[in-house]
Amino acid sequence: MNSSLNELIENFSLLDDWEDRYRYVIELGQNLAPYPDALRDDAHKVNGCVSQVWLNAETDSQGDGAGDPVIHFQGDSDAHIVRGLVAIMITALSGKKASAITAFDIEATVRELGLDEHLTPQRSNGLRAMIDRMKSTAEAAQQAA
Repeated sequence: MNSSLNELIENFSLLDDWEDRYRYVIELGQNLAPYPDALRDDAHKVNGCVSQVWLNAETDSQGDGAGDPVIHFQGDSDAHIVRGLVAIMITALSGKKASAITAFDIEATVRELGLDEHLTPQRSNGLRAMIDRMKSTAEAAQQAA
């Protein structure tokens, strides 16, 4: 697990009630890097989300030369909480090798943060769609390498 994700999990654990945790998730979303307007299209839109969610992935072609490229994600949403969920997924998965992304147990992280119990079914489905998109992007990058 990367230090940024560990820090995020630690910060989450310091917040006692879910109102504070939701505010923290929203704050994480506000700190996302600006997402290019040119990438707000159907190709980058994540299907399965009630809110609009866009994800872009750039593969570091240098990688390690062993068919395991590093993938960098960018993302955005038109909903505050969902934008924060995008930030959490980017913190967890961006900048990692494709094999680490496909092997990463993001569901365990979601449980550790308590998100599995506190998200509406629609947001949970959207989060699952984001995770699936990121993992399938990593799988495709491995196959192409």
